Amino acid sequence: MADAATLWERYQDWLYYHEGLGLYLDVSRMRFDEAFVEQMQPRFEQAFMAMEALEGGAIANPDEDRMVGHYWLRDPDLAPSDELKQDIVETLNSVEEFAAKVRSGEISPPGQARFTDILSVGIGGSALGPEFVDQALSAVSPELQIHFIDNTDPAGIDRTLAQIGERLSTTLTIVISKSGGTPETRNGMVEVKAAYEAQELDFVKQAVAITGIGSKLEDIAKSEGWLATFPMHDWVGGRTSELSAVGLLPAALQGIEIREMLAGAKAMDAATRVHELHQNPAAMLALAWYFSGDGRGEKDMVILPYKDSLLLFSRYLQQLVMESLGKEKDLDGNTVYQGIAVYGNKGSTDQHAYVQQLREGVPNFFVTFIEVLQDRQGDSVEVEPGATSGDYLSGLLQGTRRALYDNQRDSITITIPVVTPRAVGALIALYERAVGLYGSLVNVNAYHQPGVEAGKKAAASVLELQKQVVDILKKADQPLALAEIASQANATDQIESIYKIIRHLDANERMAKIQGHPSQPKTLKVTAR
Repeated sequence: MADAATLWERYQDWLYYHEGLGLYLDVSRMRFDEAFVEQMQPRFEQAFMAMEALEGGAIANPDEDRMVGHYWLRDPDLAPSDELKQDIVETLNSVEEFAAKVRSGEISPPGQARFTDILSVGIGGSALGPEFVDQALSAVSPELQIHFIDNTDPAGIDRTLAQIGERLSTTLTIVISKSGGTPETRNGMVEVKAAYEAQELDFVKQAVAITGIGSKLEDIAKSEGWLATFPMHDWVGGRTSELSAVGLLPAALQGIEIREMLAGAKAMDAATRVHELHQNPAAMLALAWYFSGDGRGEKDMVILPYKDSLLLFSRYLQQLVMESLGKEKDLDGNTVYQGIAVYGNKGSTDQHAYVQQLREGVPNFFVTFIEVLQDRQGDSVEVEPGATSGDYLSGLLQGTRRALYDNQRDSITITIPVVTPRAVGALIALYERAVGLYGSLVNVNAYHQPGVEAGKKAAASVLELQKQVVDILKKADQPLALAEIASQANATDQIESIYKIIRHLDANERMAKIQGHPSQPKTLKVTAR
């Protein structure tokens, strides 16, 4: 174990500080040496060039023949054409204009003075970013309270709608889907429409769409006369969409300074274009990740923000990191099974949960501490002579970092002065850039997600099988065995799926309706045995 003087020297050597953002990055407790850094230099030069090509408009996602341009959102001057630049600027202006009119009451629900609530319907990147930013930056009592439907769970949808209750008449619904065909979002939209109708409200006069140009959802919104539509461009991936209309519209409606978020991201982007490792915080993160997992993701990334408002940062990073880097094939077609698993919650809460294992259990992880220097606005009471609650929080972070290092557990620490829109924008950009650079280091395409599409196709096949099963049961004049149903559906290799389909239908009291009589058919007496 290194002595205190050596660690202090290493801390100074590897501490990054961004003066404009007040952001510190400390990778000194990752045990790489100078020989490793030197060995990685050629890989980083290639990664820096790949990032420059990306920002210049290179086709980064050959599967879909599209560019990856979320960096242009915070610096439109970088866009590869005047048309794209104008589009970005106009979208931002229209988001701000619409949000201002809603908040002032100029745009209001029928028969009401103003909107009181926002209901955001989306999934994945269309929900995680707005949810994270809401918890991090919204006021304690915002003018517009935001709610999220981010899954196709009926009970979850009911709970959210029940929380809104009669305020649905003053609720602005935002439906977010790039393709307009995402089943979970489509289902949420249908459920919400039904809720409006149940209260005899006109959904279209309280609805906004954020979607791809020419998508199914845009066609619906325009043909039905929704309040507004905003573009979700094909060069913005869902997991990098928070600084597009996807995240900026909900934030602007809540009164969050979206220009400051963009400014923070722009400043971080500039800092991460530097080709010098010690002066590039995203490259320093990528270096640490590569070292810890030996370039194969052998260790998990544990995110521990020591601030309640940053609780959802780990969930946000799960998608950004795991969807970007979790790939079976590399760019040369080799089977590599890449990726870094991400989990986390918050400090010091989880020092009473899984830090015991982090300290003494399986050493298959590295920790990233997120530290916020300012405890609160205003003075703090002393919980004991000379110490405040914030002092304890800081002490617990430092103590955990030390205890982990003393037991050969590595960590990274990111420090920001206070949780502001500018700081949150910078954190988002920092990790977007780190993921892009790391993807280049391990030779994977960080901008497509074939595994996600495979899951969607598999789900669609189950629903198609369900239609066949229901049709067979409707036509049957007597109870059928599972094997007979499978045979009639030409799906003898899917008998387990058929059993689970029937079990689910029965649990929701739909079998009697399907077969047209009130008693439970004998088909349902079949068990898994």
